[in-house]
Amino acid sequence: MRSEREDFILQALLFIHIPVACLFTAASAQSDSSSSVVVAGYNVSAPAGSRVVLQCVSGRMVWTRDRVRDRQRVVHWDMFRAHPDYAMERVLDMFSAGDQRIYNSYNLGRVGLSPTAFRDGNFSLVIKDVTMNDRGLYSCNLHHLYCHLYETVRVQLNVTKSRRKEQRYWDGQKAVYVVLLGSTVVLPCINRRNVWTDWSDEEEDQQVVHWDRQSAGVHHDRADRLVDMYASGEQRSYGPLFLQRKMNISNQAFSEGDFSLAISDLQPTDQGMYSCHLHHHYCGLHERREFQVTVEPPVIPTTLPAKALPSEDKDTTKAESPRVINVILPDQRHHFLLPLGYVLTTFLLLVFIILIIILITRRRKIKEFYPQASMSDRSSRSQSSSEEFEMDVAEVNVCCPEERRLDYKNNLLKEKVHMNTQPKVIDLDKEMQKFSK
Repeated sequence: MRSEREDFILQALLFIHIPVACLFTAASAQSDSSSSVVVAGYNVSAPAGSRVVLQCVSGRMVWTRDRVRDRQRVVHWDMFRAHPDYAMERVLDMFSAGDQRIYNSYNLGRVGLSPTAFRDGNFSLVIKDVTMNDRGLYSCNLHHLYCHLYETVRVQLNVTKSRRKEQRYWDGQKAVYVVLLGSTVVLPCINRRNVWTDWSDEEEDQQVVHWDRQSAGVHHDRADRLVDMYASGEQRSYGPLFLQRKMNISNQAFSEGDFSLAISDLQPTDQGMYSCHLHHHYCGLHERREFQVTVEPPVIPTTLPAKALPSEDKDTTKAESPRVINVILPDQRHHFLLPLGYVLTTFLLLVFIILIIILITRRRKIKEFYPQASMSDRSSRSQSSSEEFEMDVAEVNVCCPEERRLDYKNNLLKEKVHMNTQPKVIDLDKEMQKFSK
């Protein structure tokens, strides 16, 4: 009983969840289709009364109208053979409104795509009666030249003779199919987005360009519509008649891709924010370009004052004093080195003064903290000075007798010279002994 109740509750929740999810996806799709992305912003200024052109150009919105369905959408299958010569070859290709083209006659009637591939989005390749020659790396290439979309799907095909070895798996980069020899295989390539499936009969209505003008504080969704233009050639203008006549888009806009808006006789009331919206619902293109237009005062043509002709009675003999302006440019090297030298000299002088102050303060602090050491230094200095004095006196006493002897000898010799007498034999040693006594 309990399990039945739980199943009933789960079924009820499931039935409620399905419509809510559908409603949410529809609302999100509608919001995505109506929204647009700002791809550029410009500030335009022009004088009043002039003609201004707001440039809005896009190559993706060009409509050629020459059987686009036959050549713009194309799918082609290629195969890369690892053996024997590592060659790439085209298997087949198919346009959106054309027939399939098979490149190898061996594959005629054996390889092909579904005729409704571009209507249901299934581009899978069917290979009948698989042989060993079909082994290789296949690639499904989807090209939409008009919408600039390119997609590639790769599948590896291997062939085996044992039914037990048949399998399909994903190797991390591509799908790998191992099929039985002589069987039929379908290599998958499915893309059911609207861009690949067939469009409606009103395909020209998928492309539209419109210009809006919004005042300050107004969101772009509530802006005033100026011009609408469809790829089919239909053009709509909004607002008063005079406004429709002064604002227009070229009739060849979709053939040239130029959707610029021309505004003639610009007035101050025309200034504001203009936006160019490009919508290609089939390709998923939604862009918006914004232009902030400012109207300046009108340009008043001014006439240049007439230049007076040189008078004939002007005295040409007087030479005009030349107007000379003396400009003194300092030498770049000295202009830089002199202030640098002054700064370095001042800095060194300050450092020297600071060092002297530090040494003096340290010396005073040492004397204040160690007075006994200073007294001992003084006593040791006095004792050493007295000892030195005694040694000097002893040296003087030692040296004096020798000097006296020398003086005495010199005096005796001088007396002998002056007396001019016969020299007597004098024993100098005895005389010295007497003198010393």
